Amino acid sequence: MTGFIQSIITIVLFIGILGVLVVIHEVGHFVTARLAKVRVLEFGVGFPPRAKVLRNKGETLYTLNWLPIGGFVKLEGEDGDATDDPRSFAVQPWHTKMVILVAGVAMNVLLAFAIFTAIAFGGDPTIGVRIGNVQPGSPAEGVGIVAGDSLVSIDGGYFSAFEDESLLTALQARAGETIEVGLQGADGSFRTVEVTLRDAAAVLAGQGALGVSELAAMTTGVSIGYTPVEAVGVGVGRTVDALGLIVTGLGTLVSSVAEDPTQPPPVAGPVGIATQIGDVFWQLGPIVTLYVAGILSANLAVVNILPFPP
Repeated sequence: MTGFIQSIITIVLFIGILGVLVVIHEVGHFVTARLAKVRVLEFGVGFPPRAKVLRNKGETLYTLNWLPIGGFVKLEGEDGDATDDPRSFAVQPWHTKMVILVAGVAMNVLLAFAIFTAIAFGGDPTIGVRIGNVQPGSPAEGVGIVAGDSLVSIDGGYFSAFEDESLLTALQARAGETIEVGLQGADGSFRTVEVTLRDAAAVLAGQGALGVSELAAMTTGVSIGYTPVEAVGVGVGRTVDALGLIVTGLGTLVSSVAEDPTQPPPVAGPVGIATQIGDVFWQLGPIVTLYVAGILSANLAVVNILPFPP
């Protein structure tokens, strides 16, 4: 596949993910407004200019718009006018207004939870590393590991794409020990070999426990399964972790700007996010990309609850 086609698919993927996350957010506003008897003037998919009216029956206009980057809900009186209309947003009690406003945030949190739970129920993908170079005289060379092999397991254990411990950190932690590593050859064949890793002193000196470099992450053919109850627990835990990650990131952003306003902030804009989503999709596949979408949904929830302008 050419780079141009990959770029087009990456852009479509980014717009699709962002669009779904924002539309789900707006559905929260829409549903709670309707339940509160607040008049919804328009529910738009995408942003104006308008491309097509999807439905024009009843009091709500449903539209499809040309800019495919989300959606919007327009409420009667949301700008503070129509104060003589009992169904205006402007005249609602403060608690009703808060419920309508926070509903979008709640929908994004629920979406993140649903994504994380579904992935856990289906089985976490596991991550290995494709080896680009084997150092001469290294433990890896001594047991016949070659460039093009992929390291996928240690002592029969695989490593979830979404947990803190990775295969590489596990290698460093086992420095000096004799372990069994699972290898997938460039032709797809699987084999295991025993290898004695370099000791901790060599690892601290930067030599690497196994003696391989030019590594690229890859998904293995093995998944880590959970029972339905466990999957729900995993979903809750990962949702909380994602929300905490975003809050911590915002704190880092504020600290960075306060310490040195002249330096670029440690954040990615739309182009950076699209590039990262593309890298994940092409390197690690759709399940890990879906997980990233869950993190972005949590991101959208946190950012929208803060008192920032749109």
